Amino acid sequence: MSKPIAFRLKPGADLKLSLDSLVKEHSIKAGWMVTCVGSLTAYHMRYANQTNGSKGIGHFEIVSLVGTLSTNGSHLHIAVADSTGKTIGGHLLEGCKVYTTAEIVIASSSEYLFTRKEDGSTPWKELQVEKVRER
Repeated sequence: MSKPIAFRLKPGADLKLSLDSLVKEHSIKAGWMVTCVGSLTAYHMRYANQTNGSKGIGHFEIVSLVGTLSTNGSHLHIAVADSTGKTIGGHLLEGCKVYTTAEIVIASSSEYLFTRKEDGSTPWKELQVEKVRER
């Protein structure tokens, strides 16, 4: 069963910390981003195959936010565009500050459990999807 959660983050909110808090508050075990539209005054993201994050200050449109959410570990990617339309994206980190708004819809399911474990396919903890037994 899918359960949607719709909400708005106001100016100054940290996007990642707010999502982490919401996941914990709603005890989301298997969730995913449906949509996010808004703007940032600061971004902090980690690019592909990099160990450290990159930061930027200014005004940026959120053009995409995708990924999985779980109290067992979330994995989110963000793309933002500057005032010239230049777009960059990467792994969402703490420090993405909302400018005017972030309008977000998340869906979740009680039919699945998302966890993150090293499974030998990569050096990182990867998504593990388990079907929850019905009672």
